[in-house]
Amino acid sequence: MKIKTIVTGAAGRMGKQVASALMRESDIQLVGGVDLKNQTLTISSGETDSLLKITTDLPALIAKTHPNVLVDFTHPASVMDNVRCALQSGVRCVVGTTGLLASDFDEIRSLCDAKKVGAVIAPNFAVGAVLLMRFAQIASKYFDNAEIIEMHHDKKVDAPSGTALKTAEFMRHRDQAVQEEIAASLESQPARGDDVGGTRVHSVRLPGLVAHHEVIFGGPGQTLTIRHDSLSRESFMPGVILAVREVMKLDRAVFGLDALLDI
Repeated sequence: MKIKTIVTGAAGRMGKQVASALMRESDIQLVGGVDLKNQTLTISSGETDSLLKITTDLPALIAKTHPNVLVDFTHPASVMDNVRCALQSGVRCVVGTTGLLASDFDEIRSLCDAKKVGAVIAPNFAVGAVLLMRFAQIASKYFDNAEIIEMHHDKKVDAPSGTALKTAEFMRHRDQAVQEEIAASLESQPARGDDVGGTRVHSVRLPGLVAHHEVIFGGPGQTLTIRHDSLSRESFMPGVILAVREVMKLDRAVFGLDALLDI
């Protein structure tokens, strides 16, 4: 049986890319899309073009199509309403929208546990970005000082990016006394970026960028730089497809694409 899937934010840049990618997979069936206005989009799946009907009514679309999975790339202000609606209807979720709060993660976890359905919440679906996080985690065992620079297109709402926050979280096992000392020394320097667990995170928003993350470690007489660049939204599609397939096997929420990879 094919995995019946709907996309929220289907008329957006990421939504269109996701819809096109889903249509190319023989084991996935795209059955509808949701966005801010009713419309019909032409989605190219490579060899052919297909029409995708977009509605504003997510509950009605779920009731009509009985999807297995909802893929959400929308906005921090709307993502939780979409996820609640889906999970309460027993529809699994793959969420790439960032800007969620800790309380949102707790609510998603509780909804999944109550309905015994899975959800994959990931700040970044590019496999290279996930590897960057892991490499940074390893390097942070040997360097007490590090900073993160993340650069995105000017339409991205949240800052720092979810990927930068997740990377900083992976690096938090560094010496706490050193982190507190660094944080205290930078308190009066507002141009030094945001302090995330003792790691300074700098956000850049400019036209022409897609998604770029760089972690710079510094030690006596040396620096180490780990960087990942998404040059197009195509870089996220293999991770999204993987998540759609893997979420069908889950009965709980997982946070981060790393939970689905053998790394």
